[in-house]
Amino acid sequence: MLNWFVCSVILLPIAITFYVTWWFIQFVDGFFSPIYAQLGINIFGLGFVTSILFIFAVGVFVSSWVGANILSVGEWIIKRMPLIRHIYSASKQISAAISPDQNTQAFKEVAIIRHPRVGEYAFGFITSSLVLHHDTKEEELCSVYVPTNHLYIGDIVLLNTKDIIRPNLSVREGIEIVLSGGMTMPQHIYPIQGHD
Repeated sequence: MLNWFVCSVILLPIAITFYVTWWFIQFVDGFFSPIYAQLGINIFGLGFVTSILFIFAVGVFVSSWVGANILSVGEWIIKRMPLIRHIYSASKQISAAISPDQNTQAFKEVAIIRHPRVGEYAFGFITSSLVLHHDTKEEELCSVYVPTNHLYIGDIVLLNTKDIIRPNLSVREGIEIVLSGGMTMPQHIYPIQGHD
């Protein structure tokens, strides 16, 4: 009985992966499959392939001058809609955070900070750096975003760069840790050389 339970637990992530993948393929396939059904073409997966090609074509078009201008007009309209603009802004920030383009990436580095109590650490992301001007000196600070229960909800903490621990984790690994509730946290974390 115990062996059966252990095997079930081991197979659970694989089953969930297959289920989510199958659901995603069916969901994406559903965008264009009704059109093919009207034409009398019932091939499963054809709608999925068409959707992927459509997304690729839109990406190529948006990267052109005309497409970029149309996208700018669309963003301008969306940003003036009361409720939709907040949803769009949040989704855009999340996509920028996980973007492979380092120039547009909202999260620059993973950060571990001493917060809020002594001996307690918080997991966050460095989003920007700034200089705070005092009367007699300047202090270099980093803006650290500390997510709470969701990736797009959290606190912004300004800290001296010396008070930030930069672990040997990529931004993508950091996002996976947050989304998994810390379950994908590695057993050993080391500070990056020169930042310990």
